[in-house]
Amino acid sequence: MNQDYAPGGTEVPRLVLTDQDRVAITRRASSGIMRTLAAQAVMLVLAVLVSWLVAGGAAAVSAFIGAAAYFVPNALFALRLLLGLFGPLRSNPFTFFVGEAFKLGSAVLVLGLAAWLGGSWLVWPAMLFGLLCVLKGYVLLLFLRKLP
Repeated sequence: MNQDYAPGGTEVPRLVLTDQDRVAITRRASSGIMRTLAAQAVMLVLAVLVSWLVAGGAAAVSAFIGAAAYFVPNALFALRLLLGLFGPLRSNPFTFFVGEAFKLGSAVLVLGLAAWLGGSWLVWPAMLFGLLCVLKGYVLLLFLRKLP
């Protein structure tokens, strides 16, 4: 049967997707992922350029480290999600949880390594500016009215 029962015992019809529906959902999801990554990449470049113009080369490198600390793990996670959409690997809630933990852990690790190895040349405000710009890449999509 195509019926499930709600807690009160009433019948709830199941949602049945056609192959065309699945393709449309997959296309929209992949386009949203790619749009978000592109916006974050634009914000990374913008943060590096602004830091370089305002405070010089060391600030630009610091902004790049801060931005890359989140962008690279996020891009890897997005690649895994895209493989789940198009490839044989299926995504599930556990995959999403592990991916988010990987992103956050990697960002903390890279920022910690930068603080430890950066020493006197690391420009903290620029590094945090780069990180913040990539984290808020969706603001660019909001501004351009291209949110997924």
